[in-house]
Amino acid sequence: MRNLMPSITRVFLFLIGGTISFNATAQTQINSSTFGMMEARLLGPGTMSGRISAIEGVSDGKTIYVGTAGGGIWKTTNAGASFTPIFDKYCQSIGALAIDPKNSKIIYAGTGESNMRNSVSIGNGIYKSTDGGDNWTKLGLESTEHIAKIVINPTNTNIVFVAAPGPLWSSSKDRGLYKSIDGGKTFEKILYINEDAGCADVSLDPQHPDTIYASTWEFRRKPFAFNSGGNGSGMWKSTDGGKNWKELKTGLPPKPFGRIAFALAPSAPQNIVAIVEAEETGLYISADGGETWNKQSATMNVVSRPFYFAAITIDPKDPKRVYRPGFTFSYSVDGGHSFADANNDGGWLHSDHHALWINPNNTSQLYLGTDGGVYISLDRGATWNFVQCLPVGQFYHVAMDNKKPYNIYGGLQDNGTWEGPSAASGGITNSNWKSINGGDGFWAQPDPLNSDYAYAESQGGEINRINLATTKAVGIKPQQAPGEDKLRWNWNTPIVFGAANKKNLYMSSQYLYKTTDQGRNWTRISPDLTTNDKDKQKQENSGGLSADNTSAENHCTIFTIAESPLDEKMIWAGTDDGNLQLTLDAGKTWTNLAANYAKAGIPAHTWVSSIEPSQFDKKIVYATFDNHMYGDHKTYVARSADMGKTWALFSSTEFTGFAHKIKEDLRNKNLLFLGTEMGLFATLDGGQNWFRMKNKIPEYILARDIQIQPVTHDLVIATHGRGIIVIDDISPMRSMKKEIAEKDVVLFPMQPLTLTMGQFGGGSFPVTSGWVAANPVSIPPIKYYFKDRVNSGDVTVDIYDAAGKLVQSIPGSKRKGINMVSWNLRMKPPKVATGGTKMDFGSFLAPMVLPGDYTVKLTVGDSVYTSPLKVVHDISNKDFSIEDRKLQYKTAMELYKMHEQLAATVDTINTKQKLIKENLNKVTDSSLKKSMRAYNDELEKLRSECLATKQKSIFADERKLREEITEVYAAISGQEAAPSNLQVQRSTVLQQEVKKKDQENQQLLKKYDQVIMEGLKREGLIPGGVKKPF
Repeated sequence: MRNLMPSITRVFLFLIGGTISFNATAQTQINSSTFGMMEARLLGPGTMSGRISAIEGVSDGKTIYVGTAGGGIWKTTNAGASFTPIFDKYCQSIGALAIDPKNSKIIYAGTGESNMRNSVSIGNGIYKSTDGGDNWTKLGLESTEHIAKIVINPTNTNIVFVAAPGPLWSSSKDRGLYKSIDGGKTFEKILYINEDAGCADVSLDPQHPDTIYASTWEFRRKPFAFNSGGNGSGMWKSTDGGKNWKELKTGLPPKPFGRIAFALAPSAPQNIVAIVEAEETGLYISADGGETWNKQSATMNVVSRPFYFAAITIDPKDPKRVYRPGFTFSYSVDGGHSFADANNDGGWLHSDHHALWINPNNTSQLYLGTDGGVYISLDRGATWNFVQCLPVGQFYHVAMDNKKPYNIYGGLQDNGTWEGPSAASGGITNSNWKSINGGDGFWAQPDPLNSDYAYAESQGGEINRINLATTKAVGIKPQQAPGEDKLRWNWNTPIVFGAANKKNLYMSSQYLYKTTDQGRNWTRISPDLTTNDKDKQKQENSGGLSADNTSAENHCTIFTIAESPLDEKMIWAGTDDGNLQLTLDAGKTWTNLAANYAKAGIPAHTWVSSIEPSQFDKKIVYATFDNHMYGDHKTYVARSADMGKTWALFSSTEFTGFAHKIKEDLRNKNLLFLGTEMGLFATLDGGQNWFRMKNKIPEYILARDIQIQPVTHDLVIATHGRGIIVIDDISPMRSMKKEIAEKDVVLFPMQPLTLTMGQFGGGSFPVTSGWVAANPVSIPPIKYYFKDRVNSGDVTVDIYDAAGKLVQSIPGSKRKGINMVSWNLRMKPPKVATGGTKMDFGSFLAPMVLPGDYTVKLTVGDSVYTSPLKVVHDISNKDFSIEDRKLQYKTAMELYKMHEQLAATVDTINTKQKLIKENLNKVTDSSLKKSMRAYNDELEKLRSECLATKQKSIFADERKLREEITEVYAAISGQEAAPSNLQVQRSTVLQQEVKKKDQENQQLLKKYDQVIMEGLKREGLIPGGVKKPF
């Protein structure tokens, strides 16, 4: 044991002296690398995945690339047994993938999915990888926003075609069909209709690749309407590589068209099938390369919702086998003349299909992309198995309860509402998540006053009160009252508990409602808070050629609600048509502050996407504004310090994407988090400087909601494509002030550590498949900060007890920024007898320390920093009292000392046997040699009684004294319980056995030592003179 120098005062940041070698920098810049060790946990789950927009594979059938609507690109090299994300540094919305047919390492990725729903994300161009996805280069086409298809000329793979439908919410010249002849270095637009019609699909004749087919599509979304169709839509053909084009019309319906999805039969490319959105959407078949078409009767699934279900595929070898992924999965064996549907023998197949890849070498193997993830079929689409290891769920919102561990609640695009734990035995698996509500999931709120209930809603305000034990639900949606206008419910209707009064539950249409009895009774507490623009309330006409009114275009609604945490009468409401309303009297009167934010440079009528009243000053409020539905993708986030009378915009060169959520920290008023469509950002100085958060978070993550768990201080993010993300304990971010950042070294003070072996035991079997998320650490780590990376000198973290004795020494990390080292609340393990044939696990285990005062000593080169640390008993564990702990420690330490005593005995045996072995063949005196052999035999007999010496297999149960000590020692040290009476009794017996072995060793020493030593001196094998015992 080393004594802690008494001159070292145990205070925060006390420097002894000496020098430290750092990378010197002029001024410290705080960014994501400062918090590099605070790595996020990606909870998934994978039990319900998100929308899949593209799938391409290599013909070996093992290497598959999956493009997702908001979760980037994932790669498998084992046919789907596991996947790895390979696009985390780039835009996460993927529209198309293509693999070079001559070099499977070359991949193209078009960003911006083209499944043109109201919730669709945007892209920022096309990327290329030449090493199988390890590295990517952006090629261009940044303003296309959406890319639907990429095809590569099979004979000259430098020729690449890109179908770009273009922006969804605005007119643009950056749409059409693009061609590159140099592998993507440059692109030329070769088919362009107008600013409102882009290219939705493209295919090449594989036998004559200068023959190109393309469909154009005229479409437009507005916040309150969608139109698919127009004279700009059409079917086109070129036979000279795109220099000249002919519109294909013969046999097709009269215009206007909407979206056209089509497919060529790879083995007979004159055969083409197409789904043409028109006044009467139909399936059309051509047998002459598109010159003429015949309409074929089709099932509802084949022609349903063509703007959203835009995939149709033909078997690479069989031109008669046609697949139609749509609302369900249909297939034809007669070239499209009739269709059958897949069955559910392999499990339910999620609805809404968008991508299909068929292995060209084994056409029974299919990969299907749906709104719920990826499915695999091995029987040509008859039955399907779900891939459970893709955590790309699209959450809209997230909430937590205060249980231990806390549970997470959230709603997913087309996948209902789910509840799952923040930690679980063996890690958080798919089976830990529970579905609690159906439909498209949006808001979900656990009842803060009754943990038996939660509230969740599906599209259009369909809210339920849910019994979490039974998942039985009661519909509690407010209803239209006499004399009221028809209620208008947003697609993503808010349900929010009061921040000041947890009994208040709010939800909204164009009116704001409040209940204080779990939705049994509602009170309307506002007039219509929207603009009530009648021209924006004609949703029954939405859809264009295909009527589509699923509440996604409902408008003039309240979108965000916030009760001040400091005053329950102060309530904010933001609408999707730009109103920002405030009441100071619980709804009796309202003030519209919309004109005030417009003066700060935010466009009028901008969607108010979130409101965050301050925890510290009720005059302060933050808000985000989303104008992307008018083609404006700027990041609008603002602060008011006078209850909305005036606003100041935050700005940063870091910002990308339109803003969804602003969150103020619960402890530090200057710590803010911002979630946008393209990133998660943080500021430590109240918004003056922002940085992009990374550290296992995709850099352009779609961050839709942000919450902070008040007990564990975790940052919890709902992402629209990567599930739930948790950053455990953001305390270092709260503490990182400018004056700290400028210091060379900072050892952060610690809260008292509770003695615990963790929340869970180790009895669970490993998970055999599916996504598994790691648990948070059970013991908070020791945290320290380096202004710059330590280049030379060791870094260690030592723990000393109150007497100044070293308890444990831990190697420290040297990285720039926050460093974290874990102490397991144990002393260093004992020295265990060595030299046997089996590993003994007693050498890896140490008793937990007792409650008390300790000191953390951070040594950096020659400099030392110390901080006090209090360790406390876990009073929440009613099965383990402080008296139990003391008895456990006492008994474990007795066994600890037995191990060290036995190790000392065996060390002397090993030393003696080594001397005998080295000299036995050198001895000439037969009598001495006989004594040496006898001594060695008796030593070996004693050694074999001390530890296992015969069986080498780990499965051989050879138990000697060392193993018997470890059995009791491990049981007592590895449990949070007092030792049993028999364990204490056994410890006493073992202590006697250890003492006995030491006595036997001393007897052997007395019997043989003098004789052998004198003999070896006579033989000249050891030096003469003073006797040297061994």
